[in-house]
Amino acid sequence: MSDSGALGGVERHGLASGAGRASLAGLPQRWQGRHGHYDREMAKLYFYYSAMNAGKSTTLLQSAHNYHERGMRTLVLTPRLDHRAGVGVVRSRIGLESPAHAFERDEDLYRVVGADLARHGRLHCVLVDEAQFLTRAQVWQLTDVVDELHIPVLTYGLRTDFRGELFEGSQYLLAWADELEEIKTICHSGRKATMVVRVDEAGRAVTEGPQIEIGGNERYVSVSRAEYKKITRGQGAIEPVQSSLPLSPSHR
Repeated sequence: MSDSGALGGVERHGLASGAGRASLAGLPQRWQGRHGHYDREMAKLYFYYSAMNAGKSTTLLQSAHNYHERGMRTLVLTPRLDHRAGVGVVRSRIGLESPAHAFERDEDLYRVVGADLARHGRLHCVLVDEAQFLTRAQVWQLTDVVDELHIPVLTYGLRTDFRGELFEGSQYLLAWADELEEIKTICHSGRKATMVVRVDEAGRAVTEGPQIEIGGNERYVSVSRAEYKKITRGQGAIEPVQSSLPLSPSHR
């Protein structure tokens, strides 16, 4: 990433530029993004992408913590369809968690941020977990949060699905984000993991099915491209669940 701005269509999609925009005029000025010169300069849309289990949620929570330590307020967003940690909760695999606004696929995220500003005042950063599940319209709405409200937006998500295809949200974040950064993780082969394979109970690759199927370590494994080719050709299986790193004081 080239700077330290993140600590640690013509019409708006889902909000018409005519009557919808006119309705914003009566809201408080802080809703309309007048946060001063610093925010105008630093606000960007960031996309942190990776394969599964690279620590995306941990990184998001650490970034939010960095803002809070400096007395700055954040808004965490997470898709409602991903309810593994409970609805409206972002939780990392190492036990960190934060409450979040759980959004629907048809929800206007620009209005979500605006409502938060009107209710709570100045907002310094928006963080989005599981950003691959954003729609095209919602990614565009996040660009408006940056460009019109001058608030940095940090998004974290997978780049590709188990078929090696881009998710909708990832596709448009790669196209429209100001800054892209890969969060790296490792394949069992020792190579960098860049792809995700969906496996069955025997660790064999699943190559058909819906793109979105919520699951964790028991369903998805991050692998290198070479291993992805091998496993999806039926040349072997993967042990989906490995032992976790001990985090008790006696092991630190």
